[in-house]
Amino acid sequence: MEVSNESAIKKPKRLTSVVWNHFERIRKADICYAVCVHCNKKLSGSSNSGTTHLRNHLMRCLKRSNFDVSQLLAAKRRKKETSLSLPSISYDEGQRKDEYIKPTAIIKYDQEQRKDEVISLGSSRFDQERSQLDLARMIILHGYPLAMVDHVGFKIFVKNLQPLFEVVPNGSIELSCVEIYGREKQRVYEMINRLQGRINLSIEMWSSAENIEYLCLAAHYIDEDWKLQKKILNFVTLDSSHTEDMLSEVIIKCLMEWDIECKLFAMTFDDCSTDDDIVLRIKDRISQNRPLLSNGQLFDVRSSAHVLNLIVQDVMEALQELTQKIRGSVRYVKSSQVTQGKFNEISQQVGISSQKNLVLDSPIRWNSTYLMLETALEYKNAFSLLQEHDPAYASALTDTEWEWTSSVTSYLKLFVEITCVLSGNKCPTANIYFPEICDVHIQLIEWCKSPDNFLSSIASKMKAKFDKYWNKCSLALAVAAILDPRFKMKLVEYYYSQIYGSTALDRIKEVSDGIKELFNAYSICSTLVDQGSALPGNSLPSTSSDSRDRLKGFDKFLHENSQSQSVASDLDKYLEEPVFPRNCDFNILNWWKVHTPRYPILSMMARDVLGTPMSTISPESAFSTGGRVLDSHRSSLNPDTRQALICARDWLRGEPEEHNPSSALALYVEAN
Repeated sequence: MEVSNESAIKKPKRLTSVVWNHFERIRKADICYAVCVHCNKKLSGSSNSGTTHLRNHLMRCLKRSNFDVSQLLAAKRRKKETSLSLPSISYDEGQRKDEYIKPTAIIKYDQEQRKDEVISLGSSRFDQERSQLDLARMIILHGYPLAMVDHVGFKIFVKNLQPLFEVVPNGSIELSCVEIYGREKQRVYEMINRLQGRINLSIEMWSSAENIEYLCLAAHYIDEDWKLQKKILNFVTLDSSHTEDMLSEVIIKCLMEWDIECKLFAMTFDDCSTDDDIVLRIKDRISQNRPLLSNGQLFDVRSSAHVLNLIVQDVMEALQELTQKIRGSVRYVKSSQVTQGKFNEISQQVGISSQKNLVLDSPIRWNSTYLMLETALEYKNAFSLLQEHDPAYASALTDTEWEWTSSVTSYLKLFVEITCVLSGNKCPTANIYFPEICDVHIQLIEWCKSPDNFLSSIASKMKAKFDKYWNKCSLALAVAAILDPRFKMKLVEYYYSQIYGSTALDRIKEVSDGIKELFNAYSICSTLVDQGSALPGNSLPSTSSDSRDRLKGFDKFLHENSQSQSVASDLDKYLEEPVFPRNCDFNILNWWKVHTPRYPILSMMARDVLGTPMSTISPESAFSTGGRVLDSHRSSLNPDTRQALICARDWLRGEPEEHNPSSALALYVEAN
């Protein structure tokens, strides 16, 4: 095909950059200047200088409008999108590379159309107040220090990003954070008071490096969509001389502030040693306005993760001397390449094929101590032979000490596995704890029977702490397990027969009576019973249009009696039906959501029971031997600001299902 000379030499008209809408070109003495129409600054305007320096000036010109920035950025972005470049191409062997290369096309633009598109982007005026609140929200959400607004680097970054924004001082951004907290608090307050179900509370004690104590109060509940939720309500700074009376008053004051004292189902304390008098004072105050369900049998709950940690501390304390020897042995082997090489040779000689490397533990992470002991046991024979080859090695264990280490490590293994199960659950409803706690109970009984006095004494100390927890919380654990359709009463019968032996039937009856009493309490106070709004057949049937029908009274009698029989048999019907098959994908909250019409009263009870927090320790601190310690940034704030930042951050976080509701905020550092 022939191309005419005219078409071959014709060039597309050169486009004028939109940047010239903001500059006036002036020529003086053969020198061309570009004068900014906003600030009158002179810049080079010759064609050889291009327009990049003009664009850069516009971005920094304080006298231009924000609308101009959006125009300029949009034009610049569109230019990049329409510029052509060869993509990164990979070729298969044996194929021709030129098959993938396309001829470059010449693209022509309609300049008037481009100009119209820029103008039609719309005006986006800068808002100082909105930007200041956005900055405050960012600081809350990500836990940044308030002092970041005073940092030079931050000021430079913001000024280059948006020159019109005036960086406010520390005090002003603090007020903005408190303003956001106030708005969010009202929203959370209204949401909580709209809940149809009851609320469970967890009470955690925190401290700071300055030994100041704090109380963290959080609400746990299952919402109308059957999702497990958690909201931190208060983070209160306690007086250094606070007493038990003062602590109970602080909690009651928080409950009244949120107007939830009449909506409580249970309260979970993080420490089994919490004085019972504190709980009694709270129960007495609450029951003055509304009696507690089942006489408050399920009201007082203690954190299972906390009691497991306390039991482990007994193990670690008893094993302290042996642990120090093993720690010293590992440290000696890893002290030099020569020693490590000699140890590796000995390991090969005695036939050790383990692929694990010796590891040192972290004193504040007891699972790391378990891993150190477990690995060292695999190299037991190598350590025993090392003493013969290296006289400098002075941390050798005797055969008896190795046997003790092996037994106690098996104790720790159980607690590591159970802690991983409980802390790794994304939706830690109350039903998952009973089988795990029962396994601990059974193992403690067996360990106490050990003929070795050293091991049996350790087991006895562990069981003493466990029994205190079990006696207080076993009914709450069992009721939650019964409301799991995969278990029902069968799981209680299975474990209690192993735990109690000949007295198991009496213990099982106590649990059965307990859940029936709780169900009867829900039946009495249920609005469903009072109004009949959600029960099947809640409207009286019309059998005849004849106003003289003498059996209308019978219809009413039959309806009322059928309704009461349905309510009375709700729990029995659930327990008599076969258990649901166990599978890994089972979601108990979805199951109850689907079966709410079938069990209207029981589902209300299940919503409250399953929402009880059986543990208050977050997954990241499940293996920590240190307490929950507030970081130095937040501990230095005044009490009101500290509470505002901590609570608002919890409320502003993402969708609840995207995080573990039992997780505490990452506000602490592990105590040494």
